[in-house]
Amino acid sequence: MSRTEFFRALHRRRRPDDPLVLAGAWDAVSARVFADAGFPALATPSAGVAASLGYADGRTPAREMFAAVTRIARAVDVPVSADVEDGYGLAPKELVERLLEAGVVGCNLEDSRGEVLKDPHEHADWLAEVRAAAGASLFVNARIDTFVRGVASPEAAIERAALYVAAGADCVYPILAPPVTLPLLRAGIAGPINVFGDPTDGPTPADLGTLGATRVTFGPGLLRCATEALREIATDLAP
Repeated sequence: MSRTEFFRALHRRRRPDDPLVLAGAWDAVSARVFADAGFPALATPSAGVAASLGYADGRTPAREMFAAVTRIARAVDVPVSADVEDGYGLAPKELVERLLEAGVVGCNLEDSRGEVLKDPHEHADWLAEVRAAAGASLFVNARIDTFVRGVASPEAAIERAALYVAAGADCVYPILAPPVTLPLLRAGIAGPINVFGDPTDGPTPADLGTLGATRVTFGPGLLRCATEALREIATDLAP
């Protein structure tokens, strides 16, 4: 079984209280820590990688993002999925080639550019081109940004999800969907659902799974936890 097949299989036949939990590695060191802790796969957060490279979220040049993702994937033996934001304007074929060269098994692709939601039909067409270029070699997680962009209606997320699944997305990610909406999203969406979790507060991954999550990721949350721990150590050691 290839890494991609293994990663895809991790999303199947899960108990409601046992969603797939993916730690968000921002560099090779954090990736090794998470892999050694027993995570079966990792997912890079673009905001976390950006912070580690000294950029604001959304400002990382494509070449630096792919270089960082390559280092992370090379550092561990578990599958890695990469958040590559909106694809950096790359044509689908080139985007797929860059991802495969980086050694990852999947990707997050968001449906907004800057702070503006894309037309869902045009985005679905683009996702279909990515799927056609990738075949079965990449697990495509289609991020849905409606809740981030102030569209609170779960129905709007469900409509986009239907288009993206029809286009070939393996999973959809209504980022920042309020937990109360998850049962409705679960009922209306075919296939796996990625849910944003907080590693220190709010519902646990098991809780989110019971509400409808297939998998849980934390964005840059684990980096923020590590940064806070380092800040406390530095404060204690500083003269």
